[in-house]
Amino acid sequence: MSFRKVLIANRGEIACRIATVLRERGVASVAVHSEADAGSPHARAADEAVLIGPPPVAQSYLQQQAIIDAALNTGAEAIHPGYGLLSENSGFARAVQAAGLVFIGPTPEAIDAMGDKARARATAQAAGCPVVPGSDGPVEDDALAAQVAERLGYPILVKAAGGGGGIGMAIVDAPGRLERALTSCRDRGRSSFGNAAVYLEKYIERPRHIEVQVLFDHHGHGVHLFERECSVQRRHQKVIEEAPSPFVSSRPALREGLTQAALAAARAIGYRNAGTVEFVVGQDGSFYFIEMNTRLQVEHPVTEAITGVDLIGWQLDIAAGAPLTLQQADVRATGAAIELRIYAEDPEKSFMPKPGRIGAFVPPTGEGVRVDTGVRADFDVTPYYDPLIAKLMTHGADRVQATARARAALDAFTIEGLTTNRAFLNDVLETQTFTDAAYDTGWLERWVKERKQGA
Repeated sequence: MSFRKVLIANRGEIACRIATVLRERGVASVAVHSEADAGSPHARAADEAVLIGPPPVAQSYLQQQAIIDAALNTGAEAIHPGYGLLSENSGFARAVQAAGLVFIGPTPEAIDAMGDKARARATAQAAGCPVVPGSDGPVEDDALAAQVAERLGYPILVKAAGGGGGIGMAIVDAPGRLERALTSCRDRGRSSFGNAAVYLEKYIERPRHIEVQVLFDHHGHGVHLFERECSVQRRHQKVIEEAPSPFVSSRPALREGLTQAALAAARAIGYRNAGTVEFVVGQDGSFYFIEMNTRLQVEHPVTEAITGVDLIGWQLDIAAGAPLTLQQADVRATGAAIELRIYAEDPEKSFMPKPGRIGAFVPPTGEGVRVDTGVRADFDVTPYYDPLIAKLMTHGADRVQATARARAALDAFTIEGLTTNRAFLNDVLETQTFTDAAYDTGWLERWVKERKQGA
């Protein structure tokens, strides 16, 4: 039960990581790349590389037929979508299957079930997952939205029904600001996801963002791989992730509730392959379902670090039809892991992307240190794509050791020629709030604002 050749429908560090796993398993790999990525590390990491279009994403990495044709022409049997791009596009998953190929991920039906956030909320609620009080589906006019907001009580959260990654979301703290937020979120939903529908939720003040990794096979057998803490974020984008959550670790009953709710939500849609169920958690330990990401997460390495489970390996096995042999009792969390996202951006100028050519590039090494990257020395970080340079992960016997290793690794990471957020990340790790794990999803933005005012 294995593939002979797999096409990787992605770029950058995740494409490199998938190619490495395939090579370790003796499976041939095919990369696809744009003109801007010709000769890139991810194209070189695969056994074959196919040009699929010009630099813009819409003309290359989102060209479904070009990707499928590349798979067919090279003799690939399956396509791994990585994360982002086409990974949660049910139409692409269906097209892959229609071409006689295997989509390494969930079924198109499962993607659809969780892709529409209002439908996902209803599905999770029916499965017994607590959900944040909100509208019963999308709100189509401003008058109805105002009524729902009054019923929920401000502050509320307006969310694009087809959204994800913090896109098309707005916090509204007063009635006079609702109309503008509705218009903005509808516009963002329409432009980013082709879906202008929005719904409303009660905004949980100073929450934590905690997610649970799950794995399911074709036979309905599934396990959770504990939780990840993703509360250190700005503009709803994660910056630092941890596993396990320091907040949940001191609350065994909360962990049991979160993990069982995640498994129930996945079972409710007949899920298979790797997926992540996300929750917002109140300071009192109350928790509510947010969404399910029907793909691999950027931050999956911290889960691999504490459990020793190869998530991409299991994605391949499950997609090939193999049963999940892991039992819940087999999955144990050892130590603590931290992931830092290193970007080509300027923290002193509103984190604006700073494309350019990398000079010297020497990732750190050492016990408990892992770097996933899709760049190299003398490589151009272009304005066409996300400016992620690398993911730096550290694992230690406990959170203190993992943090110390992260700080040392940041100091040892040589990246010349570019402006990056490396020093900024070290500053975050040095704060008392991070040391105490006393953060919430809004803390980083408050801290950045206070630091700028005190400069």
